[in-house]
Amino acid sequence: MFWRMTGLSTASPVDAILDKENFKLEELLDEDEIIQECKALNTRLINFLRDRPQVEQLLRYIVEEAPDDAEKKRTFRFPFIACEIFTCEVDIILRALVEDEELMHLLFSFLKPDHSHSTLLAGYFSKVVICLMLRKTGQLVNYVQGHPEIISQLVDLIGITSIMEVLIRLIGADESMYSNYAEAMQWLEDTNVLEMIVDKFSSSDYPEVHANAAEILCAITRYAPPALAAKICSPSFVERLFRHALEDSRPKSVLVHSLSVCISLLDPRDYPETVDGMLESLGGLLKLLDVSSADSILPTTYGKLQPPLESIIVEFISVLLSIGSEAAETQLIRLGALRRVIDLFFEYPFNNFLHHHVENIIVSCLESKRNVLIEHVLNDCNIVGKILEAEKQPTLQSDSTKPTVRSEGKSPPRIGNVGHMTRLANKLIQLGNNNCTILTHLQQNSEWVDWHTNVLLKRNAVENVYQWTCGRPTSLQDRGKDSDDEDFRDRDYDVAALANNLSQAFRYGIYNNDDFGEAQGSIERDDEDVYFDDESAEVVISSLRLGDDQEGGSLFTNSNWFAFEEDRAANDRSIGSLASPSPNSGGTSPSIDEADEIVLGQSDKVVATPAPLPASDSETSQGAAAGDTALPNGPVEELEEDSRQSSSNTDEKPPEQVEWREELDSGTSPETVRTRSLMFETARLN
Repeated sequence: MFWRMTGLSTASPVDAILDKENFKLEELLDEDEIIQECKALNTRLINFLRDRPQVEQLLRYIVEEAPDDAEKKRTFRFPFIACEIFTCEVDIILRALVEDEELMHLLFSFLKPDHSHSTLLAGYFSKVVICLMLRKTGQLVNYVQGHPEIISQLVDLIGITSIMEVLIRLIGADESMYSNYAEAMQWLEDTNVLEMIVDKFSSSDYPEVHANAAEILCAITRYAPPALAAKICSPSFVERLFRHALEDSRPKSVLVHSLSVCISLLDPRDYPETVDGMLESLGGLLKLLDVSSADSILPTTYGKLQPPLESIIVEFISVLLSIGSEAAETQLIRLGALRRVIDLFFEYPFNNFLHHHVENIIVSCLESKRNVLIEHVLNDCNIVGKILEAEKQPTLQSDSTKPTVRSEGKSPPRIGNVGHMTRLANKLIQLGNNNCTILTHLQQNSEWVDWHTNVLLKRNAVENVYQWTCGRPTSLQDRGKDSDDEDFRDRDYDVAALANNLSQAFRYGIYNNDDFGEAQGSIERDDEDVYFDDESAEVVISSLRLGDDQEGGSLFTNSNWFAFEEDRAANDRSIGSLASPSPNSGGTSPSIDEADEIVLGQSDKVVATPAPLPASDSETSQGAAAGDTALPNGPVEELEEDSRQSSSNTDEKPPEQVEWREELDSGTSPETVRTRSLMFETARLN
């Protein structure tokens, strides 16, 4: 078990098996907790598994196929558990394996040609070998160095992905391997492992073999030791690679994966010798772009391709041109490669992979510092004229002599490279601002000037997302802004008043009537806990703005929120007792008549006579001097008429605004005053 606590843990089933006098390895392998016990370093179990007979039997489960009449657990469970025991990385078990040469022979016997190589057992074999590479690197490398046939056997089984992974790590083409064993890998420099791998393009017809061979070679260009990396970039190796790629009657997978290795050699580093080796075979490669003699046909949804085109060659030309090699640029111009790929751009209007690479080629030429490239694209390749010609016929034409033919009886589809042509046209205009050659060429073409004015500018305006008025996206630079924000800003909101209302609402728990006690408790918090700034108000209003559409008005207006139940209060308005007096108050609260009801003014404040509070003598005298009527809670402005006259004339004259002020003693805080205001309002509405 992982955790053993005295008195709490139960006996392990593994220990129960080990307690038997006569038990077999299969009994332990059939127990579910054996892997947990290995990781927990169960002493009795480890001492049993480290013995040579047990290690040998575990290896046989991994490298030997089960008989046809064997049970399922012998075919599937036992090999899996045996592999997991080794990959638990118990040092004493791994040491028992690598220090016994016969056991190592048994392990690598899986690679022998006369041995069966199922993908299931190959996966278990690779996991054990990779574990030894990580934990017992020196011993494993010494064994492989003493048995060089292992390398050739691994290359022969390169079509199995698990074996390919072993080979990648064994030759040091993995960034996490052999950081401290660089010297141990020098022996690989004297082997012909690279030649054996590249020859698999010629000796095998299986696409998976070609794909895995290319993956190993690409990994070598990125992570292999310097000696191997320099060897793979040599002109002789590149020539050998191209020879296999251009070999007649070979599967297309050979060409595709061979060129993927060449692209890996060019990107991201520039090897002059490598480029020179490629240029020698470039002419034969470009001949493959001539599809006029091909007879294969591929049906599509829009018609048919006769023949389909592999864009890997165009991708290789794009990468070769991007490294800035003058020799490569000259050779590409001389062989007519640029003119041919631009023609393919228009001959295959639905091959987006092709369009992407051709666009990169054209942009690389136009951005080049060599005028010969720019003039070649503008004049010899006539990129501007081809764009204008394609714009005149934006639908697929029914021409059986072209590689792309549309279906009969259907409306012709719009060609699929209009977007790339638009970007190329805009790129020409952009580069023309700083390049006289491009600018002169465009200005001298009257047809281009007309198309630019009447078509391109309007198309750019339509496709400019910054001018879209549908609401999304309004701006790519302002992800947080949407149509709701714009609508909110158009409303006549007083954000300062809204922020104040929001602060009061959330402070007094208006939106949580089920837990009023908790809301009252929140009053004790600091002002920072309930403060709403303008931005917070905008966010809440934007998310709850649907209330504006409801009858009876919205809570999110400039009126005070505490009057939102005015209709209900008007129906059952009555004189009731006020809330309990403040603890600082000395007496009971007086009753309030109709003249003292709350009056809402334009200042959006709640005005009323709250519970009485003791007032200082100085304040009282000041109020009397000003002509105010002094009440127990502080000075109140004297009304023009007495309360009876004011009550009788209520229907004729609206009450004047009553201002509520009070003197705070040393023990009363503004929070307490606002609390009393809420209590007064609650009592009035109820």
